[in-house]
Amino acid sequence: MSTKGKIITWLTAILLVGAAVFVYFKFYFVFGEGVKAGELNQIVYKGWIWKTYEGRLIQTGFKSNQKTGGSLQSNEFNFSVVNKEVADSLMLCSGKNVELHYKEYNGMLPWRGMQHYIVDKIVSISPGTGNSEIPIFTGGESL
Repeated sequence: MSTKGKIITWLTAILLVGAAVFVYFKFYFVFGEGVKAGELNQIVYKGWIWKTYEGRLIQTGFKSNQKTGGSLQSNEFNFSVVNKEVADSLMLCSGKNVELHYKEYNGMLPWRGMQHYIVDKIVSISPGTGNSEIPIFTGGESL
């Protein structure tokens, strides 16, 4: 093999290894993991090609650090769920307070979900704090 061929082979090998390392750290390396708690707002199954479970958790906050009149702030935690059993359990928990264990990735994969945060298990479930009894009005009568 000529010197030019060896250089091209080595450069190709280095580029392939570099691309593999990049893809691993971007899409498969778990950057962080933890637990988030709040009221489950929604969990939906959607997508054009790859259908994924997408959810939203509402975390209530405390006084903000803004200098102009502090107020309560609400934070949303958007997440995806890969495990169908976890997603099915969450579908029954809308409006309840939940603690969810998640893994954070640097990049999103379309078949894994549309978020960087992937919920892999439910830590705990407790009843919601809001009043769930909403009066239904039909033609002036309350049911």
